[in-house]
Amino acid sequence: MKIKCLVIDDEPLAQRVLERYIQDIPALELVQKCDNALDAMEILKEKKIDLIFLDINMPKLTGLEFLRILKNPPLVIITTAYAEFAIQGYELDVVDYLMKPFGMERFLKAIQKVQDILKPWEHSLSAKTSGETQEDQYIFVKSSKKTYRISLNDILYIEALGDYVKIYTTDRMVISYHSMKNLENLLSPKQFPRIHKSFIVSLSKIELIEGNQVKLRERFIPIGTNFKAEFEKLIRTI
Repeated sequence: MKIKCLVIDDEPLAQRVLERYIQDIPALELVQKCDNALDAMEILKEKKIDLIFLDINMPKLTGLEFLRILKNPPLVIITTAYAEFAIQGYELDVVDYLMKPFGMERFLKAIQKVQDILKPWEHSLSAKTSGETQEDQYIFVKSSKKTYRISLNDILYIEALGDYVKIYTTDRMVISYHSMKNLENLLSPKQFPRIHKSFIVSLSKIELIEGNQVKLRERFIPIGTNFKAEFEKLIRTI
């Protein structure tokens, strides 16, 4: 399947460059272009987007402001002429930060990062549509030069670690190059709710909830303010 892309940039030349690069890579498909973040929000409501190429300095709403508003954004590659926003970009879990003007070689490196994030999960969660139980579901996770098969039923929680995640299971911990957003989109939110910017937990493994924390095994994990209402709603429906 092709990676469906959205370009958000108020510079016509930058839009044309990205469009040409995207067209030259068979794995990518340009769904739409727009010149401001407000129009982009409407596009995201109507169309499936896997990857956003996002400029920072735009009218009405900057790229970083736009990212902070989105609850579950797709993967994002920043494309900008301003190096000083790089740290803020990575704090928002962007895949890469491309400085304009960039060539095809640098663009390809960014796309390879996107493919590395998406590829290990291909075909791994077919049970979401096949009616299998959680015990039957599994994922393949790349870590260093090895690929691990992890049963969803064995996962305790997942913790963000910069551009990586730490997946804690009943018998081990695996570090893999993935974004939390990617995992959140792939895992069932009813089985694996995100309760904090840095944590996704297995609902079935929670031993108790105390104040703004949940306990799994010997670990207490905080419930983030922005996630508390949705988590409490989930608990009430069970």
